[in-house]
Amino acid sequence: MVEKEKKIIEMTASPHTRESLAADLRKLGLNPGMTVIVHTAMSRLGWVCGGPVAVIQALMDALTEEGTLVMPAHSGDNSDPAQWENPPVPAEWVPVIRANMPAYDPAWQPTRGLGRLPELFRTLPGVVRSDHPQLSFTAWGRQAGMITENHSLSFSLGEASPLGRLYDLDARVLLLGAGYGSNTSMHLAEYRAGKAGPKRQGSAILVDGERQWVEFDDIDFDDDPFASIGEAYEKEGGAVVIGKVGNAQCRLMPQRSIVDFTARWIAGQG
Repeated sequence: MVEKEKKIIEMTASPHTRESLAADLRKLGLNPGMTVIVHTAMSRLGWVCGGPVAVIQALMDALTEEGTLVMPAHSGDNSDPAQWENPPVPAEWVPVIRANMPAYDPAWQPTRGLGRLPELFRTLPGVVRSDHPQLSFTAWGRQAGMITENHSLSFSLGEASPLGRLYDLDARVLLLGAGYGSNTSMHLAEYRAGKAGPKRQGSAILVDGERQWVEFDDIDFDDDPFASIGEAYEKEGGAVVIGKVGNAQCRLMPQRSIVDFTARWIAGQG
């Protein structure tokens, strides 16, 4: 950890601050009132005075309370242990885990594999979280309630998800140092392209106040092509603005545009 921070300091000419990051975000195209879903690779921003706190504050400063800030808050550990691969668990553990996994609670369930910034964001005052045990989203601002309410258990990143609501709102996607492989909105296109196979999922949730292990339908997600799709999107004149925020090369694009392009790309394969 110390060595990693040392490298980040060495690659940063001067400290990035809440004010400097907000200025970079405005230059990139974030405006008051905009609705934005953000995916962040924190280390690529360089050394930030205040770390994730300052980054979130800068995003809120650029959007203002008239805008809406959205982040993934995924919690893949509340899933079927029979499907775990990295690492797997012994087969005899599976029924024990299914019987004892705590029920999803949006206030308690930590994010998994998303980094410090989304985990901090979910805990902040005024931030609301959708009610999905594996693939929830968090939001702050004017449209936060509309985006996060009524998140369907089945087909969790489809039309009845926060991604579908963001599409309806003509939101923007901000890749804050992250690549297209982190662009969750592109999964919405997988449903629309109709090429993905089915996959049965399971989670512990509350049903009428009682903890239950519940199975539900979804698709078998595949984000492996997303980097290639993003490259093709840009080569074909996709509406993406590329610029620096801190040290990081960032991308801002209309969510509808990248979702529509991805659906066409997937549908045209094979």
